[in-house]
Amino acid sequence: MSSQTVYLIANGDLRESANRKCEPAQTAMEAQIVAAVEREGWTVRRGHAFNEIKGHGFIDSQKYGMEVFRTIPADVPLIVAEAVWQYSHHILPGLLSHEGPILTVANWSGTWPGLVGMLNLNGSLTKAGVKYSTLWSENFEDDFFTKGLHRWLKKGSVEHDTSHVRRFKKGMADDDAVEIGKRFAKGLRRQKAIMGVFDEGCMGMYNAIIPDELLHETGVFKERMSQSTLYAKMGTVGGDDARKVYDWLREKGMQFRLGDDEENDLTEAQVLAQCRMYIAAVRLADEFGCAAIGIQYQQGLKDLTPASDLVEGLLNNTERPPVFHEKTGLELFAGEALPHFNEVDECAGLDGLVTNGLWRELGYPPENTLHDLRWGRHYVGGGVDEYVWVFLISGAAPAAHFIDGYAGASSERQPSMYFRLGGGTLKGISKPGWIVWSRVYVEDGKLKFDTGLGKVVELPPEETEERWRLTTSQWPIMHAVLPGISRDQMMARHKANHIQVVYAPDEASARRGLFAKAAAMRELGLECFVCGGV
Repeated sequence: MSSQTVYLIANGDLRESANRKCEPAQTAMEAQIVAAVEREGWTVRRGHAFNEIKGHGFIDSQKYGMEVFRTIPADVPLIVAEAVWQYSHHILPGLLSHEGPILTVANWSGTWPGLVGMLNLNGSLTKAGVKYSTLWSENFEDDFFTKGLHRWLKKGSVEHDTSHVRRFKKGMADDDAVEIGKRFAKGLRRQKAIMGVFDEGCMGMYNAIIPDELLHETGVFKERMSQSTLYAKMGTVGGDDARKVYDWLREKGMQFRLGDDEENDLTEAQVLAQCRMYIAAVRLADEFGCAAIGIQYQQGLKDLTPASDLVEGLLNNTERPPVFHEKTGLELFAGEALPHFNEVDECAGLDGLVTNGLWRELGYPPENTLHDLRWGRHYVGGGVDEYVWVFLISGAAPAAHFIDGYAGASSERQPSMYFRLGGGTLKGISKPGWIVWSRVYVEDGKLKFDTGLGKVVELPPEETEERWRLTTSQWPIMHAVLPGISRDQMMARHKANHIQVVYAPDEASARRGLFAKAAAMRELGLECFVCGGV
């Protein structure tokens, strides 16, 4: 074997249907990567074979990932190529002990979330303390990629421009905003709060689990519950109560795209099951005193009941169908959102909990959500000449974020390849306005926090539809511009697949809220950084 040999592996989903569906995109990308490496005079050896029985060539379990790494020399250069969503824990054990240089690579495409998968893996490696480099490309022939690949093959590392990042420090913000944030944080730490966790570790997201000892320093504590508890609670919800939730949504103008085929359409029975889950989730949160909850929703629960996406969006909205205590008849969390962190991303959960409380103290609309940092491209037209990101998530987006609220929202069936039992989303187009974006993450054994300003723009219907077609059309979408941050700077710095967003009344309010939140997070013990043009 030549000393100039690179090993390549492809991590994938746990779900065989998703791996088979996405295999052609992965194969095409790998061919481009191999060609690029060979142009540098190196050869590529794939670390595992295509499985004829399964119909794909992905590492699809932690067990198989360990088997693969037993056959890969510990000191060779290793490329992790991702054109799809991947479960980081499949390969994390092998990467933890790998001694050679590691390069994560994704194709710049929104069709299958390879970029999202790579960002999740990067965040997981960052949390684990594993050294790695990362690259991305549309065609693997551009200067950015070819120069980065050349350096990695020669030096074993790639460096990116992160000059848009500044440590949050005294004198950067108005004293008033800082004092509000500090006062809020001190109150949270003194009074404490409970984060309800319905099973940890969704889809291998190691980066989304906050170690208890780090979380406790903020005054927040986990209440660990099983998704089976949620499923059992659904069985106690009466059909009339579920119907009232459904009727409430339709009266608000929300559209449900229903059909008769249970295997491929959204049906009324699926929606009513989601309404029972919504009621059950609120009642359990009240029972255990949770200030925020997260439902794993992918594995286990998806085999028992329709998806939780509609539920998550309702929970994150202050205006939502009323839920009453089973015995007292009192309305639970009346006039309040119950922050939900999609896919049990505890970093987003801490962020959402803080944002909800702090924004209420500031007098701003408190609805907030995470999105996938899915994809993007430059857009020119209608007064817009910006790089516009596609922020997209299957659940958790509240109707308050949408143009026309519930009247501008619809519910469409989750794709069958992911959800055999269906269930609808809460789909809408995010309204124009100023937002504060952020991310809590773990690095060097510490909780850290990045934040910046963002601007949501309105694009023509045809451009929005095209972006939906190129990503996932059933999911809510946000057209986001991040001032002072280039595409490659954002990718180089961001330590997660998810990004948290919340609206502010105007640009000045967003700036004030950003600094108040940074001050609150710093008071809670996080290292804070401000990114981009603020």
